[in-house]
Amino acid sequence: MQYRRFGRTGWNVSEIGYGMWGMAGWTGSEDAESLASLQRAVDLGCNFFDTAWAYGDGHSEQLLGKVLRANPDKTLYTATKVPPKNRQWPSRREYSLDDCYPPEYIEEYVEKSLKNLGVPTMDLIQMHTWEDKWLDDKRLLPAIEKLRKSGKVRAFGISVNRWEPWNGVRAVRNGVVDAVQVIYNIFDQNPEDELFPACREKDVAVIARVPFDEGSLTGSLTPDSKWPKGDWRNTYFVAENLKSTVAHVEKLKPIRRGGISMAEMALRFILNNKDVSTIIPGMRKITNVEANTGASDRGPLPAALHAELRKHRWDRTPTKWSQ
Repeated sequence: MQYRRFGRTGWNVSEIGYGMWGMAGWTGSEDAESLASLQRAVDLGCNFFDTAWAYGDGHSEQLLGKVLRANPDKTLYTATKVPPKNRQWPSRREYSLDDCYPPEYIEEYVEKSLKNLGVPTMDLIQMHTWEDKWLDDKRLLPAIEKLRKSGKVRAFGISVNRWEPWNGVRAVRNGVVDAVQVIYNIFDQNPEDELFPACREKDVAVIARVPFDEGSLTGSLTPDSKWPKGDWRNTYFVAENLKSTVAHVEKLKPIRRGGISMAEMALRFILNNKDVSTIIPGMRKITNVEANTGASDRGPLPAALHAELRKHRWDRTPTKWSQ
């Protein structure tokens, strides 16, 4: 496992982190398997874990708490998120700070997450949705500063809406955030336009989420793919998106070299970008953990292959199913 500096925090984090949504929001997750996978990741050098209160109403946080207590001699970085008060993902332009994150509400959920994690201080607290216009509310910055001074959080971050990396640039340039979590993968390269340069300028950490485009970039989807009732992927891979996504993925498959898997190619594509501090693939099984962490050992992609993949940028517009 290789490590990268987490922006101005100075933390040394594994460049392959652990995204924990799949342990609560997707079907097929089982606690014993989840805990075994998390422990395997720790053993392989992963030290950055991203969860959220919304992942099972605190259940994912509780699983992470168990891993922290099982590894008291290791430095493991905890990142979680405050859910929007109106429980609407993504946020919309018309939502106010009171709709989503009134200051007293942020404090309430920091306390809930600390209890679930079983720690007195968490490393990174993030807003699970974000609108740059909330910076106009004079209560927000004092609320963030109060959190930092409380000793309950070490750093503050935001999670940017799908396909809206521009809606976070102001927060970065204003010096409000220590970290930004954004979708970045072979298809979604648009954070490179404005967000990454701003993060570089302000020494803000970048957490790259959805490295596999919700699974499509592993190459396992077909036009007939289906998921059990209640699985979130049914609402994302609606017919129009599934058909188009599979077509885009099929164009990638002939580009692979030397027997590299689609998943490894997707991760190593992101590793080529030094603006990224850590990648957080979802990993529910030990085999996934071993494969994904192994991508770090093999490093970035060769320049020629990376250049070829850059041609597959796919700029998309948010719609009702792309929460």
